[in-house]
Amino acid sequence: MKFKTIDPAKRLSMLEPPADRVRAVIDTDTYNEIDDQFAVTQAILSPDRIGLEALYAAPFENARSTGPADGMEKSYEEILRLLNRLDHQADGFVFKGSTGYLKGSDIPQDSPAARDLVQKALEREKGPLYVIAIGAITNVVSAILMEPSVIDNMVVVWMGGHAYYWHDAGDFNLKQDVIGARLLFDCGVPVVHIPGRPITDHLLTTVPEIERHVAGKGQIGDYLAQIFSEYTDNPFGWSKPIWDIAAISWVIDSSWVPTVLDHSPIVTDQRTYSRDPSRHFVRVAVSVDRDAIFRDVFSKIQSFAG
Repeated sequence: MKFKTIDPAKRLSMLEPPADRVRAVIDTDTYNEIDDQFAVTQAILSPDRIGLEALYAAPFENARSTGPADGMEKSYEEILRLLNRLDHQADGFVFKGSTGYLKGSDIPQDSPAARDLVQKALEREKGPLYVIAIGAITNVVSAILMEPSVIDNMVVVWMGGHAYYWHDAGDFNLKQDVIGARLLFDCGVPVVHIPGRPITDHLLTTVPEIERHVAGKGQIGDYLAQIFSEYTDNPFGWSKPIWDIAAISWVIDSSWVPTVLDHSPIVTDQRTYSRDPSRHFVRVAVSVDRDAIFRDVFSKIQSFAG
């Protein structure tokens, strides 16, 4: 697949952290575990920084689904549950994504989510579209395959893979669609890469902290506290990373998720990285300010509860 070429200077400009409110969409495997729910909530409660235009349900397959199609459907239903508790309308705002992963480097997975993403990215007069992807990258890369010209008007903020010096690249999001991850880094679209280990796994919280700051804070607070506490049957000495809030937080305040420019990695079939210093630049997270990020999430949930 031959992708559209972006002027390197334009790509670097688009990779600068946003100074103002951005237009954005979120692509999320919401029912995969419990971190997407916190991330979606944080984004919706940050209208001063994130002009959220749509939510897309991403496929996933693990113990909570029977396959990628079932995972996508369950994510779609979970998005609706969240929006109901956040008093946010769903019509024309939530779109079903792919029922499977990419099977080839030039074969998109057509879906309402991918088509809507193409439409919004082509609205160049509205400015660049930030695509915050916190699941398998299938829907996003499918949109690029369907309409390659969109890469000059979108910035993909992807929570997936691991740090480039890690012994493997294969976090859950990358392993779900290796072809999609490889195409994301190959196609030249501006990418802000938020790795899992050992970066966003520092976003740990505990049952006592959630009970103190989230439980009892409206319908959404009670729901988040419930799914968090139900995630383990032994909370003693237990903590859980809420990985995906890192992607939202970089858009809200990039100082909370420090990043550097690095050359786009090559994703191998063995789910590792190969490096080539002649490749284009991406922006990659190198740490997180755990306390600042959780203060933002908790305070917004409490303010929303009134």
